Amino acid sequence: MGGVCDTSLNADWRDAPNFEERRNNLSPSLLIMHYTGMESAQAALDILCSPESNVSCHYLVDEQGVITQMVAEQHRAWHAGRAHWAGENDINSCSIGIEIVNEGHVLELQPFPDQQIKAVMALSHDILNRHDILPRNVIGHSDIAPARKKDPGEKFPWSRLYENGIGHYVEPDPIGDDPGFGIGDTNVDIAKSQYLLAQYGYLIGEDGHFDETTDFVVRAFQRHFRPLKIDGRLDHSTIMTLKHLSETLQPNITS
Repeated sequence: MGGVCDTSLNADWRDAPNFEERRNNLSPSLLIMHYTGMESAQAALDILCSPESNVSCHYLVDEQGVITQMVAEQHRAWHAGRAHWAGENDINSCSIGIEIVNEGHVLELQPFPDQQIKAVMALSHDILNRHDILPRNVIGHSDIAPARKKDPGEKFPWSRLYENGIGHYVEPDPIGDDPGFGIGDTNVDIAKSQYLLAQYGYLIGEDGHFDETTDFVVRAFQRHFRPLKIDGRLDHSTIMTLKHLSETLQPNITS
């Protein structure tokens, strides 16, 4: 039947049947980045536009930077699944999702081509100009579902997006040789880091016990903000990167 693209950029339209009205009068306040985890853009489009798949997304960007819209921004696409961010559980109702063609971790995560990232940045600017989305709310699928997802992955250039006015980022603290904290540890510094992670938006307990959930969240945080080493350890580099990120977001968050 064909739709009208929301974006003013050059984009194709392909109908995706899996969408509905946004619930509870929610409007887009999050921009979620995904990778497709499939071998080609066509394979991803076929899945995203299949009624049997029970998934969809607002946009897809292929390796050449071609943009395809499948769901109108006013509608609730089915891209986030079970997820949480900053107290909200119905992420599909308050987000816009961009699928970025990349095979992902299924084989070996590949770098994102320059023309693809340029298109993602142009599309992101276009979306942010239409919606009230805070920089801290431009996030990855792994941030909102750390136990289930790894996308868009540690090779996604979050720092480049930030340099171009998209999202929130700080230079990661240098990686040292300290072992940090891991599963089974209990410490007041773990509790402080859990608090900062929860304040930033992650779903995590704040009891100072390093449990499996904390491990997943720390890995998700590292993928986004300390991508050179994804080990789930709450080391000095990860803690300091988190503190600096929190300070730039809200100066009194660590007090």
